[in-house]
Amino acid sequence: MRLDAVFHNGRFTTLDADRPHARALGVLGGRIAGLDDEIAGARADTVVDLGGAQVVPGFNDAHHHLSMVGQNLRQLDVSYAACPTLDALYAAVAARAATLPADAWVLGFGYDQNKIGAHPTAEALHRAAGGRPVWLMHTSHHMAVASTEAFRRAGYADRAGVPDVPGGAVPRDADGRAVGLLQETAVSLVERLIRPEPAEEWVANIAEGSRAALALGLTSATEPGIGVTDGIGNGPTDLDSFHRARERGLLGVRMTVMPYITALRDRGLFEPGNSWYGLDLGLRTGFGDEWLRIGPTKILSDGSLIGRSAAMCCDYQDTPGNSGLLQYEAERIRHYILEAHRCGWQVATHAIGDAALDVALDAYEEAQRLYPRADVRHRVEHAAVASDAQVARIAALGLIPVPQGRFLSEIGDGLLTALGAERSRLAYRMRSFLDAGVVLPGSTDAPVVAGSPVLSIHDMVNRRTASGAPIAPHEAVTAEEALYAYTVGSAHAVHEERIKGTLRRGMLADLTVLSDDLLGVAPSRIRDVEVVATVVGGRVAYGAERLSLG
Repeated sequence: MRLDAVFHNGRFTTLDADRPHARALGVLGGRIAGLDDEIAGARADTVVDLGGAQVVPGFNDAHHHLSMVGQNLRQLDVSYAACPTLDALYAAVAARAATLPADAWVLGFGYDQNKIGAHPTAEALHRAAGGRPVWLMHTSHHMAVASTEAFRRAGYADRAGVPDVPGGAVPRDADGRAVGLLQETAVSLVERLIRPEPAEEWVANIAEGSRAALALGLTSATEPGIGVTDGIGNGPTDLDSFHRARERGLLGVRMTVMPYITALRDRGLFEPGNSWYGLDLGLRTGFGDEWLRIGPTKILSDGSLIGRSAAMCCDYQDTPGNSGLLQYEAERIRHYILEAHRCGWQVATHAIGDAALDVALDAYEEAQRLYPRADVRHRVEHAAVASDAQVARIAALGLIPVPQGRFLSEIGDGLLTALGAERSRLAYRMRSFLDAGVVLPGSTDAPVVAGSPVLSIHDMVNRRTASGAPIAPHEAVTAEEALYAYTVGSAHAVHEERIKGTLRRGMLADLTVLSDDLLGVAPSRIRDVEVVATVVGGRVAYGAERLSLG
C-alpha cells in the first residue's frame, strides 16, 4: 500500500475508545488510512518523524470570528496588553494618526473600559488624531467609540442630534451631545461609513486570520456571523470572500460560516402553500464541503456582560437600575427562530443574559412543537448566565450551549464586578452542562479574547480570573473533558462528528502536535503547553521547520 504520508514516532491521543493511543498514523487522500498495525509495511511519499511528540485531534473552535481576527491584526491594537492606560491609548492613536493622510480613518480594536478605567471620549480622540476620524471597537465587539470627526462624517456635527436606536444606546453629556460611546445596534450609526470593506481587503483579513489560527493549532473553526452590514460580518458577499481565499490557497483551516439572521428573508413560495425563508436558491445549513460550508444562522438577542448590555433578569451589581437590553423585541426573535427552524436551518442564538436566554429557549421549544425535526442541535452562543432550571431545559430541548473558557481569565474580573459574588456562581457553566448530558463544544469568541485553544482549555480546568480570583470553580471540567470539547464537541455542534474530532480510519487527517501532554501535565501548567505543528488533511500547514520530514 502506498500512502501520501506517514506520521510516526508520535504519542497520539486519539479520543477513539477502541484505540485511545497510537504511535503512527497514515494518510491517503486527506483522510486517515489507519494507525499502527493498520499501516504496517506501508510506504509513503512523505514520512514525518514526530520525535516522540504528543499529538491530538486538530483543535476546532466552535465560535471564532476568523475574519475579524485577521482584520484586527491589521488594525491598531488598543488592547490592555498594548495600551494599559487611557493615556497610553490616546498616545497610540496619535502615533498611528501621524502615519496617515489627513483625511484617513484611524481604526483600532480591543480596548476594555473595565481595565483602563473608562471609555475613550470623542473629543479626546479628536485631539489625539489631529482631527482625523477615529473608530475604536471594544474588545466585546458590542460597542465602539467614535471621534468628533467620525460623528461629523456620519451627519452629526458637534455630536448633536444623534438619535436613539432600538436595541442600542447612545450615552450623552449634559448638553445632550453624544460623548463618543455607541452600544449594540447604535454602533451602525457610524460604522456604516466604513462597512463593507472592499472584497480584497476582506480576503486579506481571512488569510491573516487563517495564518493566526494555524499557529494556535486550529484545523477547523466556525465563524459566527457573515453576510450583512447591519449585524455581524462585513457585507453581502462575505461567502464569496471566503471562497476566493480558498481558491487562492489562503484558507488554511476548515470553516463553517453562519449567515447572520437578517441575510435570511421571505423568498416567496417554493411549493404550494409554503414560503421559503432563507437565502436565495434554497441554500441553508449543511451546504458546502469539508473546507467551506454553511452552518447555522446567527441571531444576536442581547449584548455583553462586560458592557453591561446583556439582558438580565436582575440589575447589574455595579450599575443599579440597569438590567441590559434585547437587541430585538422578543416577538421579533421568536419570528426569526420559528421561520428559520421551519425552513430547515440550524439556529445559533447569542444569549448572554438569563432574560435573553429565556426568550431563546421559549422560541426553540415552540419551533420544535410546531415544526418537529429530528436531531436539530440548535445552539445558544455563550449561555453566560444560566440558572439550574435553564441548564435542565437546555438539556431537555437537545440544545448546544457554547460557553467560552478564556472569558474566565481575560475578562473574568469584569464579570465578577458586573454580576457580584452570588450570581457569578451561575457564570459560564460547564460542569453542570456535562452532568446534564449535554455535548459541550470548545470556543473562544476570538478576537474578543485570545484565540488559543490551549489557554482556553487551561481556563476550563482552572477557572481563575486574571487577578487570580476563582470564578464558579464548581463548574470546572477535567483536561480530558476540555480536550473532548475542543475536538469532538465542536464537531458535534455543526453535525460533523462523523469526519472530525477523533483519530481513526476514515476521519479527516487533521492533527495538532504539542510540546507536552495536555492530559498529563499539572493543571496549573496546561497553559505552558505549546503548539509545535498543525496538520490539515495530512499536510503540515504550520511548523514544518520543527518536524523531521523525509
